[in-house]
Amino acid sequence: MSSGKRYNYDGQKINMKKVVSLILVLVIIILLIVSVARNNSNKGNTTVAEKTVTTSYFPVYTNGKWGVIDSKGNTIIDAIYDSMIVVPDPSQEVFITQTNVSLTDGTYTSNVINAQGENLYSGFDSVEMVQNVDANGVIYYDTNILKVKKDNKYGMIDAKGATLLECQYDSIEPISNIKNSYIIKQSGKVGLVDQSGNIIINPEYKEITALTDKYEDGYVVLNDSGKYGIINYNKKQVLEFKYNEIKHVTGSGYYVVKTDDSLKIIDSKGESTNAAGFDDVVAINNSRAVIKKDNKYGVISVDGESEIAAEYDSIKYLFDDYYAVVKNNEASVVDTDGETKLSGYSGIYYYSEQGFVKAEKSSGSSDLMDTNFEIKASGIVTEINAKNSFIRVRTSDGEYKYYNFQLEEKSSKDVYPANTLFLQKKDGKYGYVNKNGKVAVEYQFDDATEQNEYGYAAVKKDGKWGAIDSTGKLVVEFNYELKNNTIIDFIGKYHLATDTNAWYYTDIEE
Repeated sequence: MSSGKRYNYDGQKINMKKVVSLILVLVIIILLIVSVARNNSNKGNTTVAEKTVTTSYFPVYTNGKWGVIDSKGNTIIDAIYDSMIVVPDPSQEVFITQTNVSLTDGTYTSNVINAQGENLYSGFDSVEMVQNVDANGVIYYDTNILKVKKDNKYGMIDAKGATLLECQYDSIEPISNIKNSYIIKQSGKVGLVDQSGNIIINPEYKEITALTDKYEDGYVVLNDSGKYGIINYNKKQVLEFKYNEIKHVTGSGYYVVKTDDSLKIIDSKGESTNAAGFDDVVAINNSRAVIKKDNKYGVISVDGESEIAAEYDSIKYLFDDYYAVVKNNEASVVDTDGETKLSGYSGIYYYSEQGFVKAEKSSGSSDLMDTNFEIKASGIVTEINAKNSFIRVRTSDGEYKYYNFQLEEKSSKDVYPANTLFLQKKDGKYGYVNKNGKVAVEYQFDDATEQNEYGYAAVKKDGKWGAIDSTGKLVVEFNYELKNNTIIDFIGKYHLATDTNAWYYTDIEE
């Protein structure tokens, strides 16, 4: 019985040498293909996806006129206005224009428009933003409210046009550097309302000021008899109207008042705890007061016991028992036991909400420390970002490092998780890598910035700035020196203006 055949044999033998040679050639070709693919994957032409950006709006100045652009650089309102357009909330399509401006008598016509140029709120003689100034002198706008005028009286509406306060007041103005606090005036008397239009203090007083920079601490109020008292934001009277002066200082339930010619520290019941030994009180923390005596500063307990001798040019409370003191232009940290913890700095600051210490040197660099005063990082602090909880530091060799508020070092990918490009430096030049660490934009720039939240990064060559988009494409040629700009930032073809208080973009070198 014969077995079946799987192939026909014609009598010729297989040449094994040729087979082995062919296999070796194929293996070499495959290895070459893999090697080329790997090399190409590491080159600078790595594809980068476009960054997803939330739409925001900004004033723009171009060709001598004002308009509005969005966060991609697109024109939203044509630049046809003579006065700057106010964008109260960058996330909202609500813009305030001023026309018929008279510098002689200070009058103008104010309108609120949308992207189509349509008036949003008719029925009022004028609609205005409420402009305020923070502790650093930076102008900002209250985004939740608008001041409206009708029949020569003022009221308040919210951004959707709902009435918060009827038009029945002679004026409405914010208290500088205080949130949620607006002085209303009626028939020559002043009162106070919050941002919801709730009346906190009826308009029946001569003067109202904030006790501190926090509205929660209450307000110093002057009555018709020329006496001061304190009313808090819950409408409760804290101190009765019997004082000749109330200092804008409080802490641990204590206040500083004057009933005759001398200051004294009192508690919330009005009972005196200390009435001697100082010329002024500038702060109260942890039942201790920073006092001024003979033009020098020290610290006492609210009962009058000396804690730190009055021998310093300035004193500022840090935390626990520690104070930053300055003497002979040198900043140090001392505690209430008289022990010096730090010395030799030009300025020492504690960021209470973040929980770290920044000690500045005369050279411009800083040491970042934890609350044990242990140095965790050093360099020029270029950004403290409360929104994303990181600190950006430029080291002596020009590198940028990032730290969280626990002063743990992080990568740029950790602090900018939505970015598509990340700044790196190599051989003295800056470039960008993608999220996988592959080079996406070659190392070719003399200086550069991280990608901003709108996808643009500023890049510098031969002394001039340009910009790339979120894919690494050059979208602004190297045309701008920007010598007067403290912040270099681009949106589309526009760069941030020199006046960062106004925060507008332009294509003009200033």
